[in-house]
Amino acid sequence: MSASSQAPDQESGDVVYECVRCGARVTKRELDSYLSVKCICGYRVFRKVRPEVVKQVPAV
Repeated sequence: MSASSQAPDQESGDVVYECVRCGARVTKRELDSYLSVKCICGYRVFRKVRPEVVKQVPAV
């Protein structure tokens, strides 16, 4: 996935979660605005989407 195809929420640094069942992506702000932590498909299990950039640490 290139930088131009990323969602604007990922570029701003907001945490993005993905429904395990249907794959719908929501931001932390959107989840906080819901009355209950539930996806549009009714499932309650989300996972945090990791960023595409890999952190590299120099060897010691």
